[in-house]
Amino acid sequence: MDDCIFCKIAAGEIPATVVYEDDAVIAFDDLNPQAPVHTLVIPKAHHAHIVDGVPAETLAAMVHAIQEVARIKGLDEGFRVIANTGEAAGQTVHHFHMHVLGGKPLGENLV
Repeated sequence: MDDCIFCKIAAGEIPATVVYEDDAVIAFDDLNPQAPVHTLVIPKAHHAHIVDGVPAETLAAMVHAIQEVARIKGLDEGFRVIANTGEAAGQTVHHFHMHVLGGKPLGENLV
């Protein structure tokens, strides 16, 4: 999509602090971190959200990327993975992405 910021990051048109990348996905640090570690994992192909026909292979690549982010960022004590789906859930960029949050105790509450 021409106006999608995450598509532009995936294409290398907008700089980002890349943590992990392979043929299907890219992971980069969030510009507005909500925890000491806040990395976004996105598919390189545009999908608006998790229930937008994302191929199983892409979902598997994202899970692998999450594992790599956790290893690279040293999240041995634990981390949280969140995928906001739709505006009512707080999704502000309509390109499917998962937040990897950690680096401090996050507690049991989600909000």
